[in-house]
Amino acid sequence: MKTEKPIYIPLENVDSEHCALIVDKSLADVKEISSHKVELNNHSAIITAAKYPEEAVQAAVKQIRDLGYDVTSIKQTFPVTNMSCASCAANTEATLNNQVGVVKAEVNYANTSAKVEYIPSLVTAQELKEAVQTAGYDLLIGDSNEAKESLANIKANQYQALRKRAIGALILAAPLFVIGMFFMEMPYANYIMWALATPMVLIYGRQFFAGAWKQAKHRSANMDTLVAVSTGTAYIYSVLITLFPDFMHRMGIHSHVYFEAAGIVIAFILLGKLLEEKAKSNTSSAIKKLIGLQPKHVTIVHNNGHQLEIAIGTVKVGDVILVKPGERIAVDGLVVEGSSYVDESMISGEPIPVSKNEGSTVFAGTINQKGSFQFKAEKVGSDTILAHIIKMVEDAQGSKAPVQKLVDKIAAVFVPVVMGIAILSLLLWVIFGGENGFSQGIVAFVTVLVIACPCALGLATPTAIMVGVGKGAEKGILIKDAESLELAKKVNAIILDKTGTITEGKPKVTAIEWFGEFREKHQHILYSIEKSSEHPLADAITAHLKDNSKFLKNITIENISGQGIEGKYEESTYIIGNELLAKERNIEISVAAKNWVEQQLATAQTVVLFCNDQKALAAIAIADQIKATSQQAINQLHQNNIAVYMLTGDNEQTAKAVAKQLDIDEYRANVLPAEKASFVKQLQQKGKTVAMVGDGINDSTALAQADVSIAMGKGSDIAMEIAKMTIISSDLAKIPEAIQLSKNTVQAIKQNLFWAIIYNIIGIPITAGILFPINGFLLDPMWAGAAMALSSVSVVANSLRLKYKV
Repeated sequence: MKTEKPIYIPLENVDSEHCALIVDKSLADVKEISSHKVELNNHSAIITAAKYPEEAVQAAVKQIRDLGYDVTSIKQTFPVTNMSCASCAANTEATLNNQVGVVKAEVNYANTSAKVEYIPSLVTAQELKEAVQTAGYDLLIGDSNEAKESLANIKANQYQALRKRAIGALILAAPLFVIGMFFMEMPYANYIMWALATPMVLIYGRQFFAGAWKQAKHRSANMDTLVAVSTGTAYIYSVLITLFPDFMHRMGIHSHVYFEAAGIVIAFILLGKLLEEKAKSNTSSAIKKLIGLQPKHVTIVHNNGHQLEIAIGTVKVGDVILVKPGERIAVDGLVVEGSSYVDESMISGEPIPVSKNEGSTVFAGTINQKGSFQFKAEKVGSDTILAHIIKMVEDAQGSKAPVQKLVDKIAAVFVPVVMGIAILSLLLWVIFGGENGFSQGIVAFVTVLVIACPCALGLATPTAIMVGVGKGAEKGILIKDAESLELAKKVNAIILDKTGTITEGKPKVTAIEWFGEFREKHQHILYSIEKSSEHPLADAITAHLKDNSKFLKNITIENISGQGIEGKYEESTYIIGNELLAKERNIEISVAAKNWVEQQLATAQTVVLFCNDQKALAAIAIADQIKATSQQAINQLHQNNIAVYMLTGDNEQTAKAVAKQLDIDEYRANVLPAEKASFVKQLQQKGKTVAMVGDGINDSTALAQADVSIAMGKGSDIAMEIAKMTIISSDLAKIPEAIQLSKNTVQAIKQNLFWAIIYNIIGIPITAGILFPINGFLLDPMWAGAAMALSSVSVVANSLRLKYKV
């Protein structure tokens, strides 16, 4: 793997000589890189690695990102085929990570997918596919509907083929079991069992031998290797006993045949794989439900009123779609005619239908209740909120929890270690087993290989994560990755933004007071500045003023983060913001203005000042209703021993009134965005595991700093992009549910890992013969096969229990 070829890593954000120098100096500390150079003209870092270039690329990317710069990369999820156990997933993951240009690859055995981040200028999806194929597996590339249908067909065909093999093997297993256990001495018993076992091993079990041979060619091993070596050994040994009994007797081997063990092990393992696949498909039922929410056809309405039914895939932005009672809405859009109530529970988790009138937004996957209406398509295909939810759930189900890293390390060495234990067992039996040592050693060898189960280990974590993430999606809680789901149970401090999180986020103006002489021009300026702002309070003010104001075009504005907004009109400067901003600008606030402001603040209202560069011209009182479920949610958090903090950019009096009403442990008022992040850091330094809940751009820094970040679904896109969880309905009561879901999921993971590990720790020594000197017990291989099949199924079944927990 030696190379002296330069590798070009495309850089982002490195837009000055100073930035390039920082990156250049930093790369000098990366030991995997033998030489490097950073070029600003083509925005790339050129590195050379004496050996292991893939490690050099990964180390360089990490170093660059640690500095705050970035590397142009693509993140994709690919289905992986031909994997039979957790060791296969480990092998595939190692193969992908060993490709130059792959920044990070994670392979999930439970949903047979690979999440890969790679640099497209260094490696392509096709090259990744070819690399995986050389390792004995395959990667399906392509995001088209045809590719997805092809994958579904492949999985369906594989399941049907597995089902046929399992049924065929079980039919033959019944007479083989009866003869092997009760009629061993009947005439020609060995030949009859040979006839029954041969198709079971060589036809129904051929997938294990083909897989083992493929692994052997690549100097690797997996569960197929264990099954093939164990059943193959038992089968060949039995054939030799049957054909050459006198010769084997002279060799000192006195034993009956193990055809029943070889055949029935294959039957039990095929049955176990069948049940496992069936159970695994149930873990992703949430995805299937979400995908099933979108109708196949829609009725579009042309300008002349003509209606035409078309396929969902041909809908374009701007098309007007008719929705009749009981129909599912196909894409996101805006109601243009008619009214109705729409059931949005499948997306938001809220059971109460939502009223929809002209101008209301509707979402793909929701169900129209009674009336008919027409809406204009605004987001179609992969841009709809339903498509985003499906993508987020798929990504989260494919992500790995931190505990999985240890499991992956165990899985990677599991098969070689088991092979070693099996060989050692055989040798010890031959040396110390006496007259029947070799035959009993063969039994121990076969049984150790059969009972060892890397599948249970490989399924323990991802199946629980898949079910947990799916359960969250059904409840309207979108979880971005497994790490946040695992970490949420540890949260002992939660920080809430006020507006849009605790309150409805739909503020309304209750009063406007003008100080001094009222001038209509000032009202137009106030309206025009707020019309250009994106702040929720600005929407309330413009809604209140719109009927009596006109928009002035030549106004320029500048946001003052966390404090307000500044506007310029005809060479005059105006600000709209809190009292703190006015004081910073040395703006005069009259006694009458102060008295009016204090009266409004005493009733827990928010007050915004409108000032020119000399004095306060007006004050606007705004009320934002506290959500009906906020009190209940905070009470539940307290019952879970979680301290609740409120941070708001609002004034002291309003913040104090809300905190007192809701029994919030501690609050901060007039907080700037940077101060929110700083407060999160302070709590973390005290040893707290902090969750931050917010909905606005001003919360994004604190969300990024928090251990667990939660965005409200009706907030800004930036907040939802940064947050690791999103509450679609913006209902605060969903947060205790998310924490409980985390506890249930982590508990299931621990149970799964405990039983998977204990199963192997106890099962392997017993099958090796550790109890034989004590009580003469040596487990029959076919019962070991049944136990091995049961272990995987029990792990998946335990994960599925999460579906039925609150």
